[in-house]
Amino acid sequence: DNSGFGEANARNFQVLETQEHDVETPFGVIRVAVRGTPKGSRPVILTFHDIGMNYKSCFNALFNSEDMQEITLHFAVYHINAPGQQEGAPTFPNGYQYPSMDQMSEMLPAIMKQFGIKSIIGIGVGAGAYILTKFALTFPDLVEGLCLININCCAEGWMDWAATKITGWTSNLTDVVISHLFGKDEMHSNPDLIQLYRSYITSDINHNNLQLFVDSYNSRRDLDIERPLPAGHHHHHHNITLQCPALLVVGDASPAVDAVVDCNTKLDPTKTTLLKMSDCGGMPQVVQPAKLTEAFKYFVQGMGYMPAASMTRLMRSRSASGSSVEGNRSRAHTGEASKIYSHPAMGLNQNTNANSNTNVGGVETSGPQSTEISC
Repeated sequence: DNSGFGEANARNFQVLETQEHDVETPFGVIRVAVRGTPKGSRPVILTFHDIGMNYKSCFNALFNSEDMQEITLHFAVYHINAPGQQEGAPTFPNGYQYPSMDQMSEMLPAIMKQFGIKSIIGIGVGAGAYILTKFALTFPDLVEGLCLININCCAEGWMDWAATKITGWTSNLTDVVISHLFGKDEMHSNPDLIQLYRSYITSDINHNNLQLFVDSYNSRRDLDIERPLPAGHHHHHHNITLQCPALLVVGDASPAVDAVVDCNTKLDPTKTTLLKMSDCGGMPQVVQPAKLTEAFKYFVQGMGYMPAASMTRLMRSRSASGSSVEGNRSRAHTGEASKIYSHPAMGLNQNTNANSNTNVGGVETSGPQSTEISC
């Protein structure tokens, strides 16, 4: 009987004082849902959902959670729907050229211009995380920080591609998307959640349009990024990676866990935090909204945007113990950066996690490691 779970989650699909606008971009009209108004020169929070979802099914659980209200007091929120993925979207005409992942990232400046937005803090899941990362690489001045859930910065591998094609022959689009969104363990341990999203994908999303979005995601290219070499190393070519702070999030049972860990090795360790959530699969923003909000609040606090009164328990416990608010930025040179911070309120485990990413393929790597947090 999943009625209780279904009812609780059905609430998450209700709209909360959100206004929807259709915005012209170079690659078609985009449906944008807006909550609140931009606050002075502050960035806004801009979200981008995964395949098989739209802004409601991906983000309502998170943004309707009590903890998130404290953050949205300080920021306007702009939810992007990928082309044709909103509820009740008409089918694209035959021969319509659906935008590539790169083109979807190039739609965002037109949206920002339309609303007079100067800069964003992005929250992206899966395909949306890829799009926001591509956007930040192309337009670094427009992005102040990124929270990336289930990011895969590599092109679809040949094996993945073959698997998609083969499952595509034997099963329907909904199954293909469900296996992208959820881990195998989750399929067994949380059937109510799977059923909820299965019915949502089946009934609320236009499948012609969804197939186009899925094909676009499966045709993504490698994000050409690599970790910058530590100071003092001579390098012949310029390293390109994200310039902004990044919070990478993945559930320990997520199908994306290997991809996220790999992406972490390509980002600047002094600006990157990897958050691994236990008892969590492919949807931390739905299953663990309080934990995710706590981490996001700390992330935004680290960027200097939320007042001290809103400091999270995590930040307070760290400041009280005399450790640095800046996390591993100030600590990188002491070689302690690979430590995992302990925090009772979030159930973080403290250990030096020597295998986290100090030993990559058995080779001792020098220089700072990105902060890893398990909670």
